[in-house]
Amino acid sequence: MELLDQFVLFIISLLANLLSAFSGGGAGLIQLPALIFLGLPFVIALATHKVASVALGIGATVRHLRERGLEKRLALFILATGLPGVVVGANLIVDIPGRIAEVALGMLTAGLGLYSWRRPALGQTESLIHRDRRGFIIGGAGLFLIGALNGSLTSGTGLFVTLWLVRWFGFEYKRAIAYTLVLVGVFWNGAGALTLGLIAEIRWDWLPALLLGSLLGGYFGAHLAIRQGNRWVKRAFELVTLVIGVKLILG
Repeated sequence: MELLDQFVLFIISLLANLLSAFSGGGAGLIQLPALIFLGLPFVIALATHKVASVALGIGATVRHLRERGLEKRLALFILATGLPGVVVGANLIVDIPGRIAEVALGMLTAGLGLYSWRRPALGQTESLIHRDRRGFIIGGAGLFLIGALNGSLTSGTGLFVTLWLVRWFGFEYKRAIAYTLVLVGVFWNGAGALTLGLIAEIRWDWLPALLLGSLLGGYFGAHLAIRQGNRWVKRAFELVTLVIGVKLILG
């Protein structure tokens, strides 16, 4: 690619991942369509985007680990219940018409934003709940289903994890986003990138700009989320979910 093309990719990636790291997901809304618009076929664009999205998780991880706010046992629980769903979703999507899947995901995503908006106190304070056996079983089932969405439909599924951690486990928004970016960004997306890399082509010459933009966007977006109050993070989450939902429904 020419230097100007690399610069355009870097700016797109930086803005998409900055917003994603601040609100808890949604980088694919901007980055994936941009790759398609710039000339990549869908499958190649998806594989290239998935590889780049891992850098978002790495950048956010570097910033969030400085806060020492992640519980190792809960992190392992999210991985153990979500990763199998990613694999299952990747195998199921081939049998579902793409347009039907996009509309369904759009309605669910917009519903997340409306649900959060209708509950002003949601995620504003930490109130850890459902930490008994029944709570973890239901919570794990929810993460498995979200993992299946992540494996099959790429746009905005990190937002589902963020709201599920807020609603079911009682996290505040900033804490939930930390888990989403570290675990979904690095491990869930890493599994998706590896799977797609084995079955589809990756445009390696496009990745330097995408990786740098994702890394920096992830770090500085996480920094903003940590520094801003939960009210602003909640509003960003609601805005992003509504925009993504409408975009997916309208096509």
